[in-house]
Amino acid sequence: MHLIKNELDFGPWLDAAAGSSVGAGALPRRENQDNLLLIDASGHAVCLSRQAPLHARLAGWPPGHVRAAVLDGMGGHGNGREAAEAAVQGLLAIPACIDTASLSAHLDALHGRLQASFARATPAAARPPGTTLTLLEVPPGQAPLLYHVGDSRLYEVVDGAASILTVDHVPATVYAMRGALDEAQWRASVHGAHHPQISQAFILGNAISDSQQLAKPLRALDAGNLPPFLAHLGDRRVLSLRRGAHYVLASDGFWACTDPLALVARWPALCAGKTAAQAVTALLDDFHANPPAGLHSDNITAVVLRFPP
Repeated sequence: MHLIKNELDFGPWLDAAAGSSVGAGALPRRENQDNLLLIDASGHAVCLSRQAPLHARLAGWPPGHVRAAVLDGMGGHGNGREAAEAAVQGLLAIPACIDTASLSAHLDALHGRLQASFARATPAAARPPGTTLTLLEVPPGQAPLLYHVGDSRLYEVVDGAASILTVDHVPATVYAMRGALDEAQWRASVHGAHHPQISQAFILGNAISDSQQLAKPLRALDAGNLPPFLAHLGDRRVLSLRRGAHYVLASDGFWACTDPLALVARWPALCAGKTAAQAVTALLDDFHANPPAGLHSDNITAVVLRFPP
C-alpha cells in the first residue's frame, strides 16, 4: 500500500492525501492498475509509475493551485495500467485551468491524442484500452472544478453521511437516460449492487449513444441528457463544497461487493475528526482488515481532500 501525504504542501486552506493498494479478498490482484495524481500548491506532483510513487516538480505552476485525480485502468481490456499511466502523465502536461471550459478542452484533447496513440499500438482483434478519470481542479480562492468520466466516484462525507457527487457511466445510467429506469431502479442497480460494466471511459470512448458501437469522442453527461433525478450531477461543473467535509475520490474496487451501500456507510465514522492523511489510512486499513461480504477483488485507490473550517 502506498500512502502519499508528507512530501506535499497544500497550504493552510486545503488538506489532501492519497493512498492506493492492489486490493484485498481471497484472490488479490497481482497488479495495481489504478493510478492517482496530486499536484500541491507549489507545483510538487506525485502519481504512480510502474505501481510506485513518482515525484515531479512542475515549472511555472501557479502558487496555490491544486489538482487531484483518481484513475482506474480497465484491466479487462488489456493494458489497463499503461492506459492509466499514460493519462496521468498527460495530466502533468496540462496547464492549470480556472474554468470548466478550458479544463474540458484540454482533457478532451488529451483523450483524443492518447486514443489515437493506443489505437496504433493495439492489435485489431484486441479490446481497446481505457481508464476512468475523476478529477478536481482547485484554483486558489475559487470553487473546485470537476471533470468526470467512467465509474470512479466523488463522495462528500460530512455530518454522518456519505453523499455521491458524480454519476457512474454504466449501462443502468444509459437506460435511465432513455427513460427505461426510474430513480429507485437506477439507485438499486448502481449503488445497491456492483456490476463490472462501463459505458464510457477515458481513451476508450463511449457506447452511450449506441451500445453496440464504440464512439471515439467522450460524451459529457449533464442536465441536457440526464434524467431529472440526476440532472444536478453533471460531469463537468463547478462544485459547491462544504468546509470541514471530507471529499473522497475513489476507484470502484471499494464497492465491488454484495452490499456497496453498507461499505460506503462505514466511511463517515472512519473520516470523522481526521486529517486527510488519517482518513485515507483509515479507509484503506479498514477495507483490508474488514473486507466487505462478497468482495470481488480489485485495486482500491482513494484521494481525500478537506477544506478546513
